Amino acid sequence: MAATVISCPACSVRNRVANDAAGRPRCGACHADLPWLGEVAESEFDRALQNSTLPVLVDLWAPWCGPCRSVAPVLDRLAADRAGTLRVVKVNVDLAPGVSARLGVQGIPTMVLFDQGVEIDRQVGAASGEAIARWVDGALGVRRA
Repeated sequence: MAATVISCPACSVRNRVANDAAGRPRCGACHADLPWLGEVAESEFDRALQNSTLPVLVDLWAPWCGPCRSVAPVLDRLAADRAGTLRVVKVNVDLAPGVSARLGVQGIPTMVLFDQGVEIDRQVGAASGEAIARWVDGALGVRRA
């Protein structure tokens, strides 16, 4: 089982979180919610999706894709802003062609939002941080002040 190391935004302690973990990750030192963003392999994808009790935003990307690279910091920020309420999973389509084929991905970046293991919406193409946050909130029915 692979894991992602996540630095706590509150105390900077590095925490190891299993890629197929359930629940929501909290810092081992200060117990703050951790931003849950990590890359999963094709073999981990189904478990990561099924075990998550949080909504999961799947980012299908490739390292050679310029728009994908422009979306990456936006998703980093979204994961930090939504710590404890959203999980962001990155899937490299070059290394996980089966996942992208199963999801019917025809262009990247593609972001697919799952809730309780069921796809509820998708966004194709790069967008601003505000647009992606509005899309996630609208799809999940979240009201923000």
